[in-house]
Amino acid sequence: MNKIAVVGAGISGLSMANYLEKHKIDYHIYERRKKEDLAGHGFLIPQEGIEYLTQIIEPDLLFEHGSFLKKYIQYSHTGKILAEKDLNNVFAISRHSLINLLSRNISPEKITYEKTVIPCDRQKGSLKQPDGTYIEAEIAIISDGSRSRIRKSLFKDEKMRTVRENEVVNIIQDKEIANSIENDFMKFHHDHGGLTFGILKLSHDTILWYSQFDNEKYKVNEHSSDNLKKYMLEVFEDWHPLVSSIIQKSSYKNVHLWCVYELEELNPFHTDNIVFIGDAAHPLIPFTSQGVTSALKDSHVLTKHLVEENNITEAFKKYEAERKPEIEIHIKNGRTLLNQFLLPIDQHTDNILPISYK
Repeated sequence: MNKIAVVGAGISGLSMANYLEKHKIDYHIYERRKKEDLAGHGFLIPQEGIEYLTQIIEPDLLFEHGSFLKKYIQYSHTGKILAEKDLNNVFAISRHSLINLLSRNISPEKITYEKTVIPCDRQKGSLKQPDGTYIEAEIAIISDGSRSRIRKSLFKDEKMRTVRENEVVNIIQDKEIANSIENDFMKFHHDHGGLTFGILKLSHDTILWYSQFDNEKYKVNEHSSDNLKKYMLEVFEDWHPLVSSIIQKSSYKNVHLWCVYELEELNPFHTDNIVFIGDAAHPLIPFTSQGVTSALKDSHVLTKHLVEENNITEAFKKYEAERKPEIEIHIKNGRTLLNQFLLPIDQHTDNILPISYK
């Protein structure tokens, strides 16, 4: 097989590269951003995702860089425990750590940063650089995120819609706060619904926190870091002291406001010699906690069929047939979890775990 072009050096692109490395398949990664712009915040990875990750990262090395969470605990916004559930091998890790771990097996010469790649309008199935230079590759694997420019260019009739939920995500390094909490997934809910605050302990001194809010009730008018801090302090003023303490003590240098989108209908996962993986193939809303696991499974399954099949189109078809039904389940589960999030607490069902399982 000739060289493969991988577009995007996020989790899905780097996972794909690791699987290609295992099978000694030649490839090159093209990433439009700078390397330092890929840092991000963090992830929850259920057991299935860990099983795929440990095929390409040494388990001991992986587990040094995150923490296993013991319980999911649901609180009212004032701190009353509403429900709790034991977690089975759910792992929390920062995006920065995971990117670095996935990059270890990849030679620096195989990644080009600050390189935009676009579909060629003259030669079907080919990619080119903005200056018109062709990318020489037999296959193009696209992993350029939920708002994929290449997907939009190839599937011009696709419709994306905003989801009725936005997130503010941040990381705080504070030993005192980290020491005061267990390795649990803690989530505080406003009684009236549509507003939560989640806490994930990543290490002895580092906490990932995020707020999910109904963007029809809670509107952020200006997205600067100073304004986001002010907004968070105002909205969560009367919440449990742990929440207000984390918000107050956090640096907002790298805070991120995440506006969430989804496809009204999934596109085909491939066209000609171009195939999509991860969020570029199937954006999943955050409630599923399945983004990383789905990207890993996409990479594993696609590599398996590329190795086993002589015909590229047949490999792509088998990849889509294997992955699409599961993705549709996660999309359905995500919408169910979103609808529950919007409801008052007293209307929530017993299924409290904010993770989609197939």
